[in-house]
Amino acid sequence: MYRLTSTFCLLALMLTTTAALADCDEPTKQELKSVKSAGWKLEDEGTRQSLALSAADCLGNADAELRDELAFEGLSAWMRAEKLTLPTLTALRIKMLNAAQAPADEATSFLRPFAILTLAELVRVDRKKPYLSAEERVDIVNAGSHYLTNLRDYRGFDAKDGWRHGIAHSADLMLQLAMNPAIEKLQHETMLAAIASQIAPSTHFYQYGEGVRLMTAVFYLARTPSFNKRDWDLWFNKLMDNSIQPGPYTQTRLAQRHNVSAFLLPLYFSVRESTDPAIKENLLPALREALRKVN
Repeated sequence: MYRLTSTFCLLALMLTTTAALADCDEPTKQELKSVKSAGWKLEDEGTRQSLALSAADCLGNADAELRDELAFEGLSAWMRAEKLTLPTLTALRIKMLNAAQAPADEATSFLRPFAILTLAELVRVDRKKPYLSAEERVDIVNAGSHYLTNLRDYRGFDAKDGWRHGIAHSADLMLQLAMNPAIEKLQHETMLAAIASQIAPSTHFYQYGEGVRLMTAVFYLARTPSFNKRDWDLWFNKLMDNSIQPGPYTQTRLAQRHNVSAFLLPLYFSVRESTDPAIKENLLPALREALRKVN
């Protein structure tokens, strides 16, 4: 099992991250462009596996087209079409866990959120056709939850730089994990705590749909048997106690109200529209009370 538990492994992580930023070159971009124009069809098995690993090295590149529209899009297309072998999926998982746990700085400001998004795709593959061990799933839960909880880079989209969107990408990983029947209650609790920590930050106003993405992950966690009505009552009470502060309006209070509303309103709509009576019974009373506290 892969773990970063020693000075040696930390050094390996830093070297791997540096190499990943350096190994992406113009020939790789052109090759990805060519394969994209063919609908991501690449018949030669060995070339496809090799190009997938090269694409992963481009996920931290400052070139938005290369990073997002070619490297990530190609990896996603191949994984969803079941075109990557188990050795390639394993190498990608290790590489993405390395990247997600890299030190947070400007050099990794693209790499880390796109590594998290790629982990979401890897978990989706496992949901459709299990290939991860229980321990490997726990490692992804822990790495993703740690990344989300400690994330302080709230940048979303920039016309020049493209997407970072670490919060939304993390929510996508939490969603795929929530939908995976092999994930257990202890991991669900870890994930829910991580999501709660970023629903209503006081230093930033969400503006790129982060609330909806976080909401979707919580909605699917609510569909699991891990939480009952009392659990959700306690969770929403704690969320609102941390999000709605008494006293005069400040930028901090306004940011929190804005962000928690962007989470609660779509969740309320989703729960109301759900055909699952258990979700309505467990969440609606606490949701109504939470919304009253915002107004």
